[in-house]
Amino acid sequence: MLIMVRRAASGLGSPALCSVRISKLSAMAQSSPEQQVFNKPKVELHVHLDGAIRVQTILDVARRRGISLPATTAQQMKERIILQEPETLTGFLEKFDEYMHVVAGDREAIQRIAYEFVEDKAKEGVVYVEARYSPHLLSNCKVEPIPWNQKEGNLCPDEVVRLVNKGLSEGERAFQIKARSILCCMRHMPSWSQEVVELCKKYQNEGVVGIDLAGDESLNCEANPDHRKAYEEAVRCGIHRTVHAGEVGPASVVREAVEVLKAERVGHGYGTLGDPDLYRELLAQDMHFEVCPFSSKLTGACNPDFTKHPVITFMRDKANYSLNTDDPLIFNSTLNLDYFLAHKHMGFTEEEFKRLNIKSAKSCFLPEKEKNELLSRLYEAYGMIESTPF
Repeated sequence: MLIMVRRAASGLGSPALCSVRISKLSAMAQSSPEQQVFNKPKVELHVHLDGAIRVQTILDVARRRGISLPATTAQQMKERIILQEPETLTGFLEKFDEYMHVVAGDREAIQRIAYEFVEDKAKEGVVYVEARYSPHLLSNCKVEPIPWNQKEGNLCPDEVVRLVNKGLSEGERAFQIKARSILCCMRHMPSWSQEVVELCKKYQNEGVVGIDLAGDESLNCEANPDHRKAYEEAVRCGIHRTVHAGEVGPASVVREAVEVLKAERVGHGYGTLGDPDLYRELLAQDMHFEVCPFSSKLTGACNPDFTKHPVITFMRDKANYSLNTDDPLIFNSTLNLDYFLAHKHMGFTEEEFKRLNIKSAKSCFLPEKEKNELLSRLYEAYGMIESTPF
């Protein structure tokens, strides 16, 4: 879920009750030992860099840049940024407006958030992570329109990618985990997509492992040939591909992602279950679904009753999927919270956690040699042998 996805908050019951329940769940994200239901190495494939920034970093950068904020303490900023109940699209977008103008266009800030992202993931027990972001949304020049009402500056999308790569690389060395990035096209800005795929090609040996399409699913890919052209180029050049689809949109968006854009993974994908034939096809193909349980509650993407979440169907059918945080800053969450919810409300066992992480590693966008090294690390940590049939 990245910034321009349409949200639906209908059918979620009393806003007051939702707020209380979700506040309690968010508090779990502080990761007390009893919430560590899977204290083993994990793989995370769907998390947005610009939705995973530390609140204190936002305050520090604003102070350094002389940017005035409506809050002066971390707690006050959290109260403005964090979602406490399911929101509409407008309400969700306002959360990014609170802070994106602070970090966008600033070299030091962009490298810092990438470095801190790796540190935070290491603390959650993640050994491999793919962070996604739109380089254009962090730029202030050579991008039209310039986002977040910034004045034109001198930080272009190309340099944003280099800064993120550097921050992730430094974080890797410091915290002994592996971090790579995925560059996002935006559905509402097809004019950016060709540059996105060119940046993927340019930096595919320097940390960028794939391309994504994020945004409002109501905007039909067929109506945006620039998106299709970018993905065709990605296929031609061997760039790995994922697409946000079926989060709040119907199964037809998932089919389009797989058949038209040739996606190798589907971001969220809950809507797939609305088309049993498509679901069977994707199961047979071993298509990977990047599932974000807590996110889907706050965004209205799924039934708010976790015992009815689509991932339960994926689990029972032994589908290929991962558990992910999506935008942990705005949800005040950690990966441990998503695992806790899956265990408590969805019947997930330690063996299922192992299975889904092995499947996640097999579906990651690393080169084969590095992928095999990651798998070996997981097999060893899980006390498994590599021939275990998953």
